Amino acid sequence: MDLVNSTSTTVIDAVAKLSKVGFSWYDYILFSVMLLFSAIIGIYFGCFGTKQSTANEYLMGGKTMKVIPIAISLVASHTSGITLLALPADVYRYGAGYWLGGISMAILCVITVYVYLPVFYNLELISTYEYLERRFDNKARQFASFLYALGVFLYLPIVVYIPALAFSAATGVNVHFITPLVCSVCIFYTTIGGLKAVVWTDTLQFTVTVGAIATVFMLGVKSAGGFTFVWNKAIEGHRLDIFDFDLDPTKRDTFWIVIIGLTFHWLAQISVHQSCVQKFLSVPTLKDSMMSVVYYTVGMTVMKTASVLTGFVMYTKYSACDPFTTKQVTRNDQLLPYYVLDVAKNIPGLSGLFIAGVFSAALSTLSANLNCLAGTIYEDFVSKIVTKNISPKTSSNILKVIVILTGILCTALVFAIEHMGGLLTLSISFHAVTQGPMLAMFTLGMLFPKANSKGALYGGIGGLLFLASISFPAKYFEMQGLFKYAPKPLSVDGCSFMNHTNFVFNATVFNTTSNYMSLKSESVPYIFRISHYYYSLMGCTVSIVLGLIISYMTNKEDHPVDRSLLSPVIYRFLPKDSKINGTLRYSSVEKELQVDPLSTKHRENGLETIDTTT
Repeated sequence: MDLVNSTSTTVIDAVAKLSKVGFSWYDYILFSVMLLFSAIIGIYFGCFGTKQSTANEYLMGGKTMKVIPIAISLVASHTSGITLLALPADVYRYGAGYWLGGISMAILCVITVYVYLPVFYNLELISTYEYLERRFDNKARQFASFLYALGVFLYLPIVVYIPALAFSAATGVNVHFITPLVCSVCIFYTTIGGLKAVVWTDTLQFTVTVGAIATVFMLGVKSAGGFTFVWNKAIEGHRLDIFDFDLDPTKRDTFWIVIIGLTFHWLAQISVHQSCVQKFLSVPTLKDSMMSVVYYTVGMTVMKTASVLTGFVMYTKYSACDPFTTKQVTRNDQLLPYYVLDVAKNIPGLSGLFIAGVFSAALSTLSANLNCLAGTIYEDFVSKIVTKNISPKTSSNILKVIVILTGILCTALVFAIEHMGGLLTLSISFHAVTQGPMLAMFTLGMLFPKANSKGALYGGIGGLLFLASISFPAKYFEMQGLFKYAPKPLSVDGCSFMNHTNFVFNATVFNTTSNYMSLKSESVPYIFRISHYYYSLMGCTVSIVLGLIISYMTNKEDHPVDRSLLSPVIYRFLPKDSKINGTLRYSSVEKELQVDPLSTKHRENGLETIDTTT
């Protein structure tokens, strides 16, 4: 035992002596310039021109935004530090199964464009949850808004905390100092600049992020011996064993688990989510809105592909000397910063560019969510208690106060995150818990004319409770080590410092079936071992089934449904004589009237009606 302890200490000492790269003045300049330009953009849109003086201008950019900046902003806000740090490390350890999500993105694009987006755009909503009030009632709307706000408050502190850790590791600056500083800049430009500042800072920050990823990737490929060598190494290491068609839902990332699970997860996260829909609706026409969805899905596929390939590059470099086994890194989100500091030791400024890119991704996510969270809180809660004749300028000022308060709260929660090691996994699961029922509520409203308010509300609550009763115990069992997934082949045979010690690691861990959990998992009930990819699907399915059952049991006094509240994809299935009600009301004024060319068109108070009796 003494020999093992002494030699283990020798290995730790050897690891500690490995060269590390700190920030040079080049790095600090690059990082500071990124923050400075973000603040300048906020000042420009907040202090010049219209000064974001109305709620529509502040939240929707006056519906004058261009497609490309909106698409870039969406990609930037969904390429968080979590994506940049966690996905490559996941590929490094477990393989590229997540890459199949590119198919999910294509499916997502089609469903969003043809099922959900036309309804939101024609209704001209600021808050997507306003739809639930029009379709059902205020209780359904407030329940969905509450789920959204809670999910955001749990998610954003983690988005900020992870890149703050990377910055602290690279510079030695205390995370308690850098987090409030950077968040303050983000809160500042989001508060005074509104959506326009968010979109254009996202564009700037996305450029920095792409530059960082591209530079690190190209440098890694070059140092590894070329892309062909990297690809072949990934094949040899079983990182490309992704076409597993097993239907077992307890595996980690089979073909069906990834495609089906991610499709429903992203439908909830994008198609009906306030942070996305708000930007989709800020362009002038429905066609532009659809194109922004297309460009967004293409951009996200490219970014996720880049992260997967970065995982391959890291595996190529460390395939013979695994940093996890040698304890040079202990958490997945530490692997990519470690890799960058390792390969960038002779290139001044590259470390700063990378950390700036990671923080840029975090700020994009933070600013986008603060802006749309302010809109949701204002529209769904504050507007219910303020006077109806409030001026547009006062509304804008209230929104800015909400951004400041929610930003401060999210920043404060960062300090709680560091003391809750298991919160990352727990919050991701909770995010899925809230997304499934929300997707179900919107789907019930748009695709099922017979669904009513009671069905939507209680179906959503039932789905939430069902999924919470599965995901939280599952995460508890995982945190207790009762089950875990074995990684792909890893080795330390090539570590240079191994030659100086007599200590022998369990040098190679081969398990080409890393989809399977450890044998300890047999003591965990089957339902708690279902892959987390399926959580949104499960929550959505249970909510829809319960919602339909409750609706059919309580539909005696239901009011007829406005056709504008239903998705165009089901119009062909509606009765030709439109017996939902003798007269159908429309909130849009153009496209919907083309459904029945024999109808007579009327206008009443800015709305259109169709008299189906002619």
